[in-house]
Amino acid sequence: MERDESDLSIFDQPHVLQVMFYPRRDFPGSPSTSDASVHLVDVGEDISIGCRFYRVGPNSPNVLYFHGNGEIASDYDPIAPQYNRRKINLFVADYRGYGISGGHPTATSMMRDAHKVFQGFKEILGETGMTGPLFLMGRSLGSASAIELAFHYQGETKGLIVESGFADALGLLSRFGVSVKGAREEIGSFNLKKIQSISIPTLIIHSQYDHIIPVDEGIQLHNASGAKEKELVIIPNANHNDLMVVGMDQYFEAIEKFIFNSNSPSQKGGEDSQSPKT
Repeated sequence: MERDESDLSIFDQPHVLQVMFYPRRDFPGSPSTSDASVHLVDVGEDISIGCRFYRVGPNSPNVLYFHGNGEIASDYDPIAPQYNRRKINLFVADYRGYGISGGHPTATSMMRDAHKVFQGFKEILGETGMTGPLFLMGRSLGSASAIELAFHYQGETKGLIVESGFADALGLLSRFGVSVKGAREEIGSFNLKKIQSISIPTLIIHSQYDHIIPVDEGIQLHNASGAKEKELVIIPNANHNDLMVVGMDQYFEAIEKFIFNSNSPSQKGGEDSQSPKT
């Protein structure tokens, strides 16, 4: 029987989880930006996931965003205006134990909850009258959730954006001195395997000098992607946690063009475009 690529239970060992997740709590409160709201999405087991929705318009494209390891949704209060001024609605989801969410994070719950968050977001879009197309985006750890959803819901989503995503989870953990007992070598490449079957337009953004997830992993994801319309943007002189600061203009330019012009041949450079722009 073929292994379910969504089954990450082998990563739920305590010594792995303490490296994989760095949950931070937050106090319930209103976002610091106008036209933004806090939502709780029920994922079962009497647990809800906290999310923030930064809206700009009912017909604008919607980005469902899964953030990185040590972040929480409210960290995006000062970042969301960058999306909104480009006429993009941004919905940022936390994980269990992060922000105002209940429970404790595990690899298994992160993957399963992503599906509930996706369905919950679609309900929120309907309730708030948002009719624009839906895009998926994941940063670092969040790349696993975004790729998982793109793999399963290609007919309901317009595109996938992966920022600082990893191709090999075991390799990533080993760089932190963590070994996963009982894991076969191929089990860590679930992102790489799934992206091969994703055909919706895909944008990969990565830092040139990422010391946590080397740029080679972003290149691997781009090369493996099954999308005819795919692009790789490497932010020069940037590292894992300063990518947006070092290359802010290039970063948001790439996202804006991808979202609004994903079907433009001149933008994509044919079927397989790489844009290091170094």
